[in-house]
Amino acid sequence: MTPAVAHSIAMAGPAGRLEALIEEPAAGEPRPLLAAVVCHPHPLFGGTLQNKVVHTLARALRAGGAATLRFNFRGVGASEGKHDGGAGETADALAAVAAARERWPGLPLVLAGFSFGGAIAIRAAAAARPQWLICVAPAVDRINLDDLSLPDCPWLIVQGDADEVVAPASVIDWAARRAPQARLRRLAGVGHFFHGHLHDLADCVRAEWPPGLARLGTVPDRPQPAHG
Repeated sequence: MTPAVAHSIAMAGPAGRLEALIEEPAAGEPRPLLAAVVCHPHPLFGGTLQNKVVHTLARALRAGGAATLRFNFRGVGASEGKHDGGAGETADALAAVAAARERWPGLPLVLAGFSFGGAIAIRAAAAARPQWLICVAPAVDRINLDDLSLPDCPWLIVQGDADEVVAPASVIDWAARRAPQARLRRLAGVGHFFHGHLHDLADCVRAEWPPGLARLGTVPDRPQPAHG
């Protein structure tokens, strides 16, 4: 993995400033190959940019050569505004995409999210037009996704079959009905928060990397414990 430098930033959002964490190659290191935006789980249930699944997604993408941007939705941490049930958070995600494209112009975009953030990534994808969409345990049963134009880019859905928060059947049925083009990876024995299985998530990202997207030749190392 290319050495990365982390920067805490405040970026403009539709309801005020949004708190974000950028990780990108250190000065003198090769330019990143991709720009990745990662969305966190539900703001009303403790979701933040420091969530360990979000951290693992960002780390796995960095290992493949991406610069990453994680951000707090409105009303979380130092982000201004208040929770908006999904519509405002979709606008927040699009603001994060715009900030990533401004910071790393011309790079292919990866848009990713976990749980609530996975559903928001789906909602934002039509406007964001990423080159890869990654949704981990997307809360398709809690956010309305039925009126959307869905992306035609490579799309990875990762779902644990022991998920105690997002019903696996809801994701599997929704994907079959609305997103048959997506690559669905079902992980046996994995719960919602991937306790003891963060390496399985990192392995999925590595294994499902689209052949059309540049990546580093190194194998992503297994994630270390991160913030909850």
